Amino acid sequence: MGTLVEKSVTAPVYRMYALPAQNGFPPRPGLVRVQSGGAAIEMEIWAVPAAAFGSFVDGIGSPLGIGKVLTASGREVSGFLCESWAVEGAEEITALGGWRAYLARAAG
Repeated sequence: MGTLVEKSVTAPVYRMYALPAQNGFPPRPGLVRVQSGGAAIEMEIWAVPAAAFGSFVDGIGSPLGIGKVLTASGREVSGFLCESWAVEGAEEITALGGWRAYLARAAG
């Protein structure tokens, strides 16, 4: 559906959480912007055709949504963000630096 454009990192203003499987969705990363105590998180920037964007967004389950993510270079790009209420009780994985590192750790 999309094309990977580049790998990047966020500005150091985010925390990442491992959200448990729920409502038929697998475990997912939850990225939350914070006032302090954030870190740079690995991210991927994808190009999604405009004709497919609506159906793509429609398939995103709560508590995730699409919003503007600030990159380390100062650009704002559209990306996944998590509603802050959803991280209560979730494992914080900010120190791992990204979702792929979390998956690698979980795989042992």
